[in-house]
Amino acid sequence: MTTPNDTPTPATTPTPTRIAFSPCPNDTFVFDAWAHGRIPGAPPLDVTFADIDITNGIAERREEAYDVLKVSYAVLPYVLDDYALLPCGGALGRGCGPLVLTREPNVDLSDKRVAVPSETSTAYLLFRLWAADTVPGGGVGEIVVMPFHEIMPAVRDGKIDAGLVIHEARFTYQNYGLHKLADMGEHWEATTGLPIPLGAIIARRDLGTETLTAYANAIRTSVRQAWDDPETSRPYVMAHAQEMDPAVADQHIGLYVNEFTADLGEDGYAAIRGLLTRAAAEGLVPALAPDALRFP
Repeated sequence: MTTPNDTPTPATTPTPTRIAFSPCPNDTFVFDAWAHGRIPGAPPLDVTFADIDITNGIAERREEAYDVLKVSYAVLPYVLDDYALLPCGGALGRGCGPLVLTREPNVDLSDKRVAVPSETSTAYLLFRLWAADTVPGGGVGEIVVMPFHEIMPAVRDGKIDAGLVIHEARFTYQNYGLHKLADMGEHWEATTGLPIPLGAIIARRDLGTETLTAYANAIRTSVRQAWDDPETSRPYVMAHAQEMDPAVADQHIGLYVNEFTADLGEDGYAAIRGLLTRAAAEGLVPALAPDALRFP
């Protein structure tokens, strides 16, 4: 005879972690193992692919539809009351900054129209800091927001005078007959000596310390698995790489997935504080609270 105590307890399915990140190769490479259930003990991932301009807006609106987001470091001063910066998974490095491209070399931007991928992006923040130092009067003629994949064709076709580009455009802009006017990363590294902060991984603070720590551990494990066996991640990477050449995807991953992806470390945190402190001094973003970057 079966008593109530003998009744098997139904297995419960863990609640998926809702995450939004870009379809770019560095993000799919980083999250491949976690997204495909290869991290023991980690919750399943419910993945949404979205351009970083969209995820920045989600964070700024405090939408509760997502637990974890990939955002620009430039939006951190606006969202860190509700989100914690995770110490891993993001894009930060050297020699990987945004570029300003033009049809002709040595263009003066002071009266020109410049396309940018987002006014809330770290790329645009780095551009404004660069312009303050190098463009006469510190400004350009007009800023036009445009999806990043449309910027190089628009510059090539003369629809815009210059374009601020990110990601794999570093490797492909010459195919459009364009010239590199300036490298925002070179300027940043030359003036600060710090690595370049680009994209951050944040998670809702109200999930609690234990959950946030579990997320960070899962990301670190996912990164290390991808490094140990990069071929396993290739189908996921290429399925979302928007018809990118595999060699370009590999260059993209090699540039944006590095030691800081596994752990920000002292230099990583110094770079983030340096960027946001300097931007606040220029009146471009609010000042950070002293413990705003503390994890968890």
